[in-house]
Amino acid sequence: MLRHVMAITLLMVSGGLVQAADKAMPAEVARAWAKTGLPQSAMSMVIEEVGGNRLAGVNAAAFKNPASVMKLVTTWAALSELGPDFVWRTALLTNENASVSDDGVLSGPVYLRATGDPLILLEDLWRLMRELRFRGIEQISDIVIDRSAFDEVAIDPGDFDNRPDRPYNASPDAFMVGFGALRLVFTPDLQAKRWRAFVDPPIEGVDIDSDIKYLDGSCRRGPQVGIRMVNSGSDVRFRVDGEAYGACGEFDFYRLAFDQQAFAARALRSMWSELGGTMTGEVKAGNIPENAIPVAAHQSPPLAEVIRLVNKRSNNVMTRVLMLTMGAQFGTRPATVASSAEVVKQILTRQGIELGQTVVDNGSGLSRVSRISADVMSDILQHAWRSPAMPEYVSSMAILGVDGTLRRRLSNNDARGYANMKTGALKNARAIAGYVLSKSGKRYVFVSLVNHPQAYKARNFENAVMDWLNER
Repeated sequence: MLRHVMAITLLMVSGGLVQAADKAMPAEVARAWAKTGLPQSAMSMVIEEVGGNRLAGVNAAAFKNPASVMKLVTTWAALSELGPDFVWRTALLTNENASVSDDGVLSGPVYLRATGDPLILLEDLWRLMRELRFRGIEQISDIVIDRSAFDEVAIDPGDFDNRPDRPYNASPDAFMVGFGALRLVFTPDLQAKRWRAFVDPPIEGVDIDSDIKYLDGSCRRGPQVGIRMVNSGSDVRFRVDGEAYGACGEFDFYRLAFDQQAFAARALRSMWSELGGTMTGEVKAGNIPENAIPVAAHQSPPLAEVIRLVNKRSNNVMTRVLMLTMGAQFGTRPATVASSAEVVKQILTRQGIELGQTVVDNGSGLSRVSRISADVMSDILQHAWRSPAMPEYVSSMAILGVDGTLRRRLSNNDARGYANMKTGALKNARAIAGYVLSKSGKRYVFVSLVNHPQAYKARNFENAVMDWLNER
């Protein structure tokens, strides 16, 4: 597929002609861009009709950091190759000759086969462990977790922006429980006029020192609190201060306190104890014997549902695990980040997408080195529209003014509900890509990638273009 070299280059798409060269912005779009005060060199932008002509293209072949718009690349590769009904299965197994004594003691360890489920929640883990108790097991020795689907893929969550406690920086892992995040919950005691705090899940070694001032009166604003995490050996203490109106009700925050493997181990122990079981051994890594017998299993929601959470909520660690799953399924095991990114590129190349200098990196867009052009992104969106998996892909994106990362954008405008888009924002990068439906019934692909120290100014431009396309 030839990329534009001169203004007359044309590309055949689904029987129609799409101008693949740069094309001047229509007056309405140009005026909206001028209001940003940003140079056109900061932008890589495409507006074109689905299966039809290009309306505008500015530096369309320039490769920019797309921030979280990169998730559209990863989720499309996964959906098109794994299929919308793909599921992950996490299983508990025992040795072939394991037995349970009359007093409920299991001989031998419990094995856990981890497959990279990006959405195994604490309640799912509780149900999985409950299956063991149903089988009359009261005491176990070791839990051996087989993470062999992935290589050593852990990251330092503080590397990206020096905020290691923030859930968006969570590290990927083959066995990721509840994204590895603790929920800090604050409940008003209306009689005593104070705040009570607790940790969910209530795992050993985590405490909260809460010094939040209780404010009387109506709910005038949300809680104004600060959270500081203090490590003491293997234990963690959260020191929380500030103020909050009791009338506003309960509120919570999510924080990372441990790496994924340590969090999973503590969660397993906590769940087993809550269920009335005892454990004499430890949670450790290892391999499952070939003749091991499955005793319980958890199945994830289908991929079509998973990518809705990924794209609408822009979940970074789920995207990372999704990309690693493709590496484990179609590349070499154990999957690495590099080998998995190469699998994504191979999938798209087989679909006829000319990737050029595209850099997938970790697949989530939480990266300083990810790169894609508006041309490449629009090609992916055009190809996806012609696919049988199109409905699942489009429905995974945020709906303008309705949900996800677009719920507050043009929510009181006639364009509300008429666009399915993915947004992205990092320091010096702002991006948006997806589909806009016009009131005349035409549908358009819109991609805008802006890299500049004041890239945040492109937000109003994005809104103006979506509004303009809706009116066409």
